[in-house]
Amino acid sequence: MKYNLEQHVNFWVKDTLKNLGLEDSEIGFESNMSDYLKTALKGSAKTENKSNFGKPDFIIEKYKANNLAQHSIPVLIEDKLHNNKLIAENKDGIKSDDNSIRDFAVNGAINYATTAIASKKYDEIVAVGITGESAEEIKIKVYYVYGATFDSVKEMTAYTSLNFLENETTFAEFYKEATLTEEEKHRILIDSREKLGKYSKELNKLMHDHAITAPQRVLYVSGMLLSMQDIDVRKIKGLTPNDLKGAGGTERDGLKIKDKIGNFLDAKKIPQDKKELMLSSFAEISKDAQRDEPQMLNKAVARNLGGNASINKQIFTYIYDNIFTSIDAMAGHLDIMGEMYSEFLKYALGDGKEIGIVLTPPYVTKMMAEILNVNKDDRVMDLATGSASFLISSMEMMINEAETEFSKGSTAAADKIQKIKKEQLLGVELNAEMYTLATTNMILRGDGSARIEKGSSFDRPAELYSDFKATKLLLNPPFSYDENGMPFIAFGLKQMSKGGRAAIIIQDSAGSGKAIKSTAQMLKNNTLLASIKMPTDLFQPMAGVQTSVYVLEAGTPHDTQKTVKFIDFRNDGYKRTSRSLNEIDQPQKRYADIVKIFKAGKQAKVEAAWNLNEVFVEDFITLKGNDWNFDQHKRIDTRPVLNDFKKTVADYLAWEVSNILKGQSTEEERLGK
Repeated sequence: MKYNLEQHVNFWVKDTLKNLGLEDSEIGFESNMSDYLKTALKGSAKTENKSNFGKPDFIIEKYKANNLAQHSIPVLIEDKLHNNKLIAENKDGIKSDDNSIRDFAVNGAINYATTAIASKKYDEIVAVGITGESAEEIKIKVYYVYGATFDSVKEMTAYTSLNFLENETTFAEFYKEATLTEEEKHRILIDSREKLGKYSKELNKLMHDHAITAPQRVLYVSGMLLSMQDIDVRKIKGLTPNDLKGAGGTERDGLKIKDKIGNFLDAKKIPQDKKELMLSSFAEISKDAQRDEPQMLNKAVARNLGGNASINKQIFTYIYDNIFTSIDAMAGHLDIMGEMYSEFLKYALGDGKEIGIVLTPPYVTKMMAEILNVNKDDRVMDLATGSASFLISSMEMMINEAETEFSKGSTAAADKIQKIKKEQLLGVELNAEMYTLATTNMILRGDGSARIEKGSSFDRPAELYSDFKATKLLLNPPFSYDENGMPFIAFGLKQMSKGGRAAIIIQDSAGSGKAIKSTAQMLKNNTLLASIKMPTDLFQPMAGVQTSVYVLEAGTPHDTQKTVKFIDFRNDGYKRTSRSLNEIDQPQKRYADIVKIFKAGKQAKVEAAWNLNEVFVEDFITLKGNDWNFDQHKRIDTRPVLNDFKKTVADYLAWEVSNILKGQSTEEERLGK
């Protein structure tokens, strides 16, 4: 029978689910869903215009990731008549415009899923699009949705039926295949970084065109992102572009944004001194009243706004549409504020080098946290916090372990995660602007900002460190500081108990004599475990310097009879230019491998193509503190071996024969003439 009504597809879906063994009570139809899911789908979406499209055609809330999870992983099904209404795509992926969401099954289902995830009530949802023109012509597409944007989806191409919903076992198999592999997570990280770089570049030009200075730009971004946040405890929505009217007086757009930031910080119970510091930085947004007067639209936002709009509204709208709606998908190890700061800093005087600010890429912060084996019970400290990139990577690892051990979504996991964010991360930052960025960065991740301190690491109250009891220390100190910044780790090691581990990325001239005052002193009470030579272009285009990662253990004097691991990681698989980060030699495998090489040396079971004999060496160091680098320990054996002799003889004979043939050719040519 040919279908001529969408209702016929509905009947097919319901009959199929019942034939699989699901009870009527387990099959939600439109409004028949839990109050928890209703709340997630109703008013909690970041983009309110998408929250009024109705309800999924079918909802299954039967299955959980595990028995301890508080809430199910909803399966949201949307169906349409006619197979040409299954999905709307373009070269950028699945389309998310209003017409596509309304008219196409997959687009509608994913919209519901991303809306629910944006509410913060769910981390993952299954979205299913179904179309058909008869029972024999049914088409099904299944997606695992893990973020609040249409980019945060994984198509489960092997699943072309609803059989995975038959029982707990079939769903568990589906879920195991759906959850992201480490390689997929890495790919998402790199793709997100590229996308954020693109947005940052466009936004930078937009603000440049409107005469926003380079130092002001990242404060605009971070402040506006805070003003967009919902204030849940008061049921107050964050600002949207529609709230900015270009009015004068106390209704100026800039003042509205600043006031909303203050309201949000109050609701978060941010301490008064910290709040005043942040609002002082964010005052840049409201300082110039002319930026609140209607202006001709910049082409970057012309398609999003009708008519003229204030400069502040134009910038706000770009951030809202391109960054705020994507921020969940860009989470994980990605340092959002840091990435944008790096982009804007390119255009500031001195490229930030005068103050020594060079921010660490997220794949490096992740690698260093993995080398230290950061776990859910660690207490992680960064004494030169910058934009909080090391704390972000550490927090991500700690949360992942907590969710694995206590089961994702469980009360125990939620309690542990709250403790991690509130108590187990300590950052200290002197620069007021960077302090504001770090605090904002951690707030946007569910508020791990509780222990971000403003000031110099060296003059904080002693009890700050003694009470915190750091077990791990991660650092990228300002390289303009004395001895390239090595005193930061020397000081940090003194604040750790015996057995704590630290990793610092620093100009490696510090390890070959430039920081000998600190390095020699450190070896009296601490052990150098490893030295990893990093790519020369790692910090391009901000700085072209040779760096190394030094790994140390606190509290045990260095034993010169024990070897240190030296690793050459100058080939990390990436090629960096001023415009892009290009993969040329399996970088995701190499970054995973380097952790294995640190642990197992030449016995490591690596995935990328390595010559471990060339890149790894174990050797002794002295207590002088000037022999910490790979090149000082990799010896080149110049003794000839039999194969060398054979090759030399073969090359000589080839040369002799070549000369004879040339001579014959010349003689024949002469005789011919």
